[in-house]
Amino acid sequence: MNITIDREVLLENLNIISRGLPLKSPMPILTGIKLYATDVDLFLTSSNSDISVEVRINDQSLVIDEAGSTVIPGRYFIDIIKKLNSRKINLYLSDNKILIIKADRGEYKLHIMSALDYPKIDFVPLEDPLTIESDLLKELIKSTAFATAQNEKKPILTGVNFKNTSGELVVTATDSFRLSQKITTINNEYKDFNITIPSKSLDELLKAIDNYEENLNLYFSQNKLLVVYKNVCFQTRLLDGNFPDTSRLIPQTFPITVKFNKDELIEVVERVSLFSPRDKERDKEITYSIIKLTIRNDRTVELSTNNATVGGANEDIIPTEVIATNPITIAFSSRYLIEALKSFMSSEVSLYLTAEVRPFVIKGERDFNLTQLILPVRMD
Repeated sequence: MNITIDREVLLENLNIISRGLPLKSPMPILTGIKLYATDVDLFLTSSNSDISVEVRINDQSLVIDEAGSTVIPGRYFIDIIKKLNSRKINLYLSDNKILIIKADRGEYKLHIMSALDYPKIDFVPLEDPLTIESDLLKELIKSTAFATAQNEKKPILTGVNFKNTSGELVVTATDSFRLSQKITTINNEYKDFNITIPSKSLDELLKAIDNYEENLNLYFSQNKLLVVYKNVCFQTRLLDGNFPDTSRLIPQTFPITVKFNKDELIEVVERVSLFSPRDKERDKEITYSIIKLTIRNDRTVELSTNNATVGGANEDIIPTEVIATNPITIAFSSRYLIEALKSFMSSEVSLYLTAEVRPFVIKGERDFNLTQLILPVRMD
């Protein structure tokens, strides 16, 4: 193999490929990037237990003097290319044992692994794609993925559920202490599906398409999802099991409504929560920064917390609207509330409450299709 390529072109594609590179793996060959050069194209492939990524480079700067394939140490290769200042880079094999990287007056050598030992990546057959706007997919991920479970006690909850029924796509994430749900419409002629995608895969996909503004094609199989855009194939495994029916968690009536300026509410919550107790640190799934919200008889609202070790805090905040017949105090995780609030584009948000120990819902005036739900904490 002997190729020459523009450094910026190579680096741009390596940044995409890096999404599939594990930091460590029981299969050392998966810590490498597979390079495969045909007479006209250069393919780069990376894979871990969740994600496989492949890019096809067919750039005018690419010159292939000799076709071939190899596997090179992924992180080392990316770091070298990042540090080089040369505009053009020449890559070639020496005795099929070493990859030589030539850039201006510099020469760098990397020990290679055999491409024959690299696992065969079976990408989903390219049939019947669902075409979706990249901005919409980014919005769906950002609005929900943060609410997934962080541990593996219930593996299905570590993913985001995408359920399409006759063109209504419902995207849901929950860790059993909170819930995030966004509803949108897609092609109503596309087949129904119900899949759960690992949140870590969605995080990497979000980074990969960050600067991409055009449509994406999604291809489904029984246990894989393939996202195709530009010259990139991004494939992730799907989680096994049935995602829980969360529709019953969302209350249908709300006797109490309180509306706030979103940014002001975030600022107050962040200040008060500095004093809040951190409970159950050993269980990261329910690490709370607990604060209380009190609606008084005079319709003013107080946020407060007490910490036997540090001290306490309370601050009044003026809501823009309150609908309540009786005073109420509800306690919850400030971290959950802040993360939920930041998912809204609206400048004003409403908290809908039913009782002190019942879930409360957050909605934004401009985010009609987004629902955030938080379970309160019992006050002893």
